[in-house]
Amino acid sequence: MAGAAKHAFVIAGTSSGCGKTTVTLGLLRALMARHLRVQPFKIGPDYLDSGWHSAVSGVTSRNLDAFMLPTSTLNGLFNQQMQQADVAVIEGVMGLYDGYGTDPNYCSSAAMAKQLGCPVILLVDGKAVSTSIAATVMGFQRFDPSLNIAGVILNRVNSDSHYQLLAEVITRYCGLPVLGRVPVMADVALPSRHLGLVPAQENLPQDERWQQLAKQLEETVNIDHLLALSRLHSMPEGKAPTLPDAALADGLTLALAEDEAFNFYYPDNLDMLEQAGVKIQRFSPLHDNAVPDCQMIWLGGGYPEVHAATLAANFKMHESLKQAHQRRIPLYAECGGLMYLGESLTDGEGETHAMCGVLPGHSQMGKRLTRFGYCEATARQDTLLASKGETLRGHEFHYSDFSGPLPAALDCCKWRDGVAISRWQGGFQHEATFASYLHVHFAQRPEMLNRWLKLARRSQ
Repeated sequence: MAGAAKHAFVIAGTSSGCGKTTVTLGLLRALMARHLRVQPFKIGPDYLDSGWHSAVSGVTSRNLDAFMLPTSTLNGLFNQQMQQADVAVIEGVMGLYDGYGTDPNYCSSAAMAKQLGCPVILLVDGKAVSTSIAATVMGFQRFDPSLNIAGVILNRVNSDSHYQLLAEVITRYCGLPVLGRVPVMADVALPSRHLGLVPAQENLPQDERWQQLAKQLEETVNIDHLLALSRLHSMPEGKAPTLPDAALADGLTLALAEDEAFNFYYPDNLDMLEQAGVKIQRFSPLHDNAVPDCQMIWLGGGYPEVHAATLAANFKMHESLKQAHQRRIPLYAECGGLMYLGESLTDGEGETHAMCGVLPGHSQMGKRLTRFGYCEATARQDTLLASKGETLRGHEFHYSDFSGPLPAALDCCKWRDGVAISRWQGGFQHEATFASYLHVHFAQRPEMLNRWLKLARRSQ
């Protein structure tokens, strides 16, 4: 299908929880049923929604993060993925204009749609409302007249008569096409827990559910009209990130923890390592007895607290990781990986479980978010990813807290509208191991990977 028209649209909501993920999954399957090559994207840092995109579509979903990535780099990564796709289905974040601070043009779904030059399809909850729905839609239209809100989909509308009423008032008062409705479908409700959706890895999607949803959308959403509205006239200007030094990467093996407990990884990060020449060998801290033969180790985020008893019982993996640490194999741990490397973890029920003991310290689950949102982290000392004084941009989202005797390696700051609203210290560099709650996208500054690769060379 080389040379065929490209399509892209953002599914944006009036708020969080309005059904964006479910509708995105249904549209992915409906478009695939038309033999179109789909490419799912998620705006922002969320791992869970993108994991469901990947599981339901069979195509790796990508994050579009304007806080961590420069505009040119983000556009370049978008263009790369669209080379082999016909249509980009882009799930928005929170409400359409919700971003970083109060600026609707920074890190919001609206800002991303304008950056990529693609239209917005506004998902609106149609339950228990009639003419007032036009005021809601009109408010989103008038808030930023430069934004291309191309159409509306109504969620939670079960009857055709109710739909016709809502569509008539939106068309009359807002001048927007209403593309269809999505009824309440209890069978396709997505499971959730404290961090959001349950990862797709733990709740493998039942194919018939998504076939059913796709069939429903074909019946009640005008997908032909959606495609006509979402044709891209040009691709955004951008440049793919510079890859790590191939001479450093050649011949190195990265042991990547991936199972039900550890599965939060940005695919672009893994691609950058593999494209540079690093071989990735996956292993399971839950089920395997030892880390594979390697020169680098990565323990990503996830839910170690949910699987704490099983992780605690796998003493052989604890010993294998401790031996790797003692051999100074550079080990990088994000969030859940940090919790696992400590000496113990107390879960949400108050049960304490022994962890690896690579880092002196203890993790304690809380009842509410400890940290949530974007932040900048400046290295207080040389670390695996940044030298002293360098700043990383990332995202924290966790209910736990880690305490121990090690000095903090990062000065972290959360900003809102140019004002620092909170500061804290975090992260730990312990010999060749670096662990923190910060999730980072390597494409923000690929040089950080060269630091890791150089350390891996020394460990050979």
